Formats: sequence, structure tokens, C-alpha cells
Amino acid sequence: MANNEKYKVLEVRFNDQLSNSELELINNINKEFSKKDFYLAVERDKIIIYLNQLDLEKFGSMIAKYNLDPTSVFHKAYEQISSIGSYGIKGGKRLFVGYNKERKVANRKGKEKERKKFFYAKGHNFSKQNNEFPSQYLNKIICADSEEFLTQLPDNCVDLIFTSPPYNFGLDYENHDDSNHWENYFTKLFNIFKECIRVTKYSGRILVNVQPLFSDYIPSHHMISNFFLQNKMLWKGEIIWEKNNYNCKYTAWGSWKSPASPYLKYTWEFIEVFCKGDLVKKGDNNKIDISADEFKQWVVAKWSIAPERKMKEFGHPAMFPEQLVERVLKLFSYKDDIILDPFNGVGTTTTVACKLGRNYIGIDISEEYCEKAKQRLKNTYKNYTIFDYAGTE
Repeated sequence: MANNEKYKVLEVRFNDQLSNSELELINNINKEFSKKDFYLAVERDKIIIYLNQLDLEKFGSMIAKYNLDPTSVFHKAYEQISSIGSYGIKGGKRLFVGYNKERKVANRKGKEKERKKFFYAKGHNFSKQNNEFPSQYLNKIICADSEEFLTQLPDNCVDLIFTSPPYNFGLDYENHDDSNHWENYFTKLFNIFKECIRVTKYSGRILVNVQPLFSDYIPSHHMISNFFLQNKMLWKGEIIWEKNNYNCKYTAWGSWKSPASPYLKYTWEFIEVFCKGDLVKKGDNNKIDISADEFKQWVVAKWSIAPERKMKEFGHPAMFPEQLVERVLKLFSYKDDIILDPFNGVGTTTTVACKLGRNYIGIDISEEYCEKAKQRLKNTYKNYTIFDYAGTE
């Protein structure tokens, strides 16, 4: 791939001579699209693509009309163009050149100060001094109440926290009493999150996967985000986890064919991303394990990942898939970082962290889930050592 001022230039090679149909398709493409936007040229054993802006759907439809072999050079060209993660959008076209030119702003720093950047995080008083993580708890599954156990960890000792609060209400979680009031639930949750903020290193990250509690009309994703904002954490962003679970659209309608009270359904969940003190987390470049293609795809904050299919196998009602954890850890952490999940369940976070060369600690109040989390690690890693926490070592 190359670039010049007018075009992004790509090359797609072919082995055999182009057929008459393929030559005809090149001719029709060059007639159909404006040369200043997009055109193709043939040079010996390759097609050269000159790409400025393109209606990709239209290009794909033209290829489809010729019923070419799926391995044809045109399908390869289409795949190569569609895989480009950096582009703008205008009038239904993808803009590949000039879309991200920064507009010069006079007195940028002064205006940012005037806007009071990160005004909500002023006065956070977070210490920049990071501390060693206690070795006796490193790479362990801890069976305990996170609110109690986390008090034993020092300030600023964990690099990244990724978790999903248990949807206790309406799900068969162990040690759960449906009579709890929502106030008690959020009080408990926020007490744990306060400890999570305390143990997170300066510039460390906390990511929370959460879905609004639709049936009770509780916007839990907003309530959780507001909690972190009120506690001076920096908002890094929000990822939409698109599960493509379209069957859920038709399980409830509310006021059928009436504006009285239609019931809204979602095929996605949210991942809220927060940083402690600084948006930039410096680390060893040799411990970065995300590829260029992964980075380009994953910074587009809508991730299409199928839901976990093994929940019955693990006996857990609300697991997220390993692929979700992999993206979070590779995008937001370095190898050898310490990863914490205070609602570890059957150990998806800790298993993936271990696979990716991160250190980890998983905490869950359920003995059954902790045993399953340990077994997942033992099945993958022969040298895994088991540690049980029961209030004392």
C-alpha cells in the first residue's frame, strides 16, 4: 500500500492472464466511477487501485454481477479495500485521502484551558506513586467478598480492571436474595468500585461491561458511569458490544402497535472505559502485542462479537466471551501488566489474561465459580498453582 497526495494506492496480484470478462469489468468500473475518486489500472501481473473515495457497496454490486470465482482478483481487491480501518464517511462514500487533516486552531492550548478540559476530574488528589502488588496474591483465584478482600491490597498496584457486575436480580446467582433493594445493590457495587479505583495504578484503566436493566427501567450503564465521574476518573470512551442477537428483538413488544409504552430492545451491551489520573499509560514497547490490523479495527468502538455459547457448560448465566476480553487487554494493556476482575465468575478474564502473558487476580464470592475458574486455568497451564482465600493465609 502506498499513498500520494490524491490517492491511496494498492496493488493486487494475479497469477493467470485476466479473462475477457475481467477486462470488461475493469473497463466498466473505470467508466462508472469518477477518475478523481477511484480507478483501476493493469500492469503485468497486478491490478493497481487508485483510491480517493469510494461507494464500497456499489463497487461490490458491480463485482457480484459478473459471478466471478470467489478467489478472483476483484474479490481480493474488494477485501483489501474493506479491510482499511482508517477512513471518513461522506455521502455514502468512504473517504480514504484527506479526511483527517487537522484544522489549525489559533491558541489551541489557551482555548482548551478556557474550556476547562477534564473539569469533572479536577481535585482528584490521586497519588502518582505506584506500588508493588503483593506476591502472595499474584496469579491467583481468590474466593472472597471483593469489598472485604480488596482492602488488603495497597494503593496503586493494579494496571487494568475489566469486569462485568453480576446481574443478580432475576438470575440464579449463588448467595443472592431477590428481596434486596436496588439501593443496597448499588451501594454494595459502588463500595467495591471505590476499592477498585484505589488499587488501580496512576494512569491505569477500569473497564466495565454493563447492560441497562431494561425490565426495571434502570439505566445502570449511566449510573455506573456517573459514579466513576463523581470519583474523578477520566472518561476514555464507550465501546458498543454488538452481539447480533436479533432474536431478542421479538421477545417483548410492550404496547403493541401503540405509542402508549413500547418496549425497547437492544442487541448490544456497553463497555465503559475510565482512566485514573492520566489518559496516557506508558509502557515497554516490546510488550505491546496488538497488530496493526487489530488496532485499526478495534479502535472503531463498535465490536461485533457473538455472545458466549458455553454458559450451560460452565453453569454460569452471564458470561462474556473470551474474544471480548482479548480485545480489551490487547488494546488497553501491556504484557506482564496486572489484570484484576473483582467479579471473576468462572474465570474468563483470568484465563485470557494468562493466555496473553498478563499477570492476573480473580476474585469471586462463589466457591463453585472459583473452582471452575481454577480448573479452566489448570486445563490450559500445567504449572498453575491454586490459592484459596478464606480470610487468612
